[in-house]
Amino acid sequence: MTYDVSRRSLLALGAGLGATTLKGGNALAKAPKLGTQSPYFHRFILGSAEVTVVSDGPLPLGPPKGTFVGVPDDEVRKMLSDNFLSPDNVVLEQNSPIVNTGDKLILFDTGMGTSQAFGPTTGRQQKSLAEAGIKPEDIDAVVFSHAHIDHIGGVVDASGKVLYPNAQYYIAQSDFDYWTDEGKMGSPLKDFVVHARKNLMPIRDRLVFYKDGEAFLPGVQALGAPGHTVGHTMFMIT
Repeated sequence: MTYDVSRRSLLALGAGLGATTLKGGNALAKAPKLGTQSPYFHRFILGSAEVTVVSDGPLPLGPPKGTFVGVPDDEVRKMLSDNFLSPDNVVLEQNSPIVNTGDKLILFDTGMGTSQAFGPTTGRQQKSLAEAGIKPEDIDAVVFSHAHIDHIGGVVDASGKVLYPNAQYYIAQSDFDYWTDEGKMGSPLKDFVVHARKNLMPIRDRLVFYKDGEAFLPGVQALGAPGHTVGHTMFMIT
């Protein structure tokens, strides 16, 4: 069966649907706002390994001035605006890769944890892990790139309980020594030191210090990149 639908009848139909929608609009408007997004993880294959990237949530740094040095303010603001980002608030995504080699499940960095130093949108890593189907107790190794608040903050919960109970932990000794130094408690670094000690001292007996160039886990090599912190390190995964 076929229908001969004219342009005029289509317009009339559209008008009728519009009127119907307007009349019933109140019913549709009562649907509750959900306020949720899709799960915060992404999974892909790297050689024979499976990598799952989980988020600790957005980390707002505030105005770009002071974060981007050596570049005119107007240029930075334009770059942000041109990329549909707020020119008044630089927001980072805290992403942690989890590498499953088949023999080891390796997490890199743990996010902000319970600290609210950068607002309420951080500290999401445990929820992202659950969304990705990964259990904290299955993590075999936790690797820290450095000991800033937003990288070592999720080792323990609010009560001090270790969240990755079966893991070995890895960090550069220079970074560990610097950020857990109680001698810095009277300096502007106090909050960083308090946070580092809260998360790193409970696992002190499970810490292994990697060295620059060392392949300290299967398929994981440390590459020293000091500057951001004294022991800041990046990693090559193969």
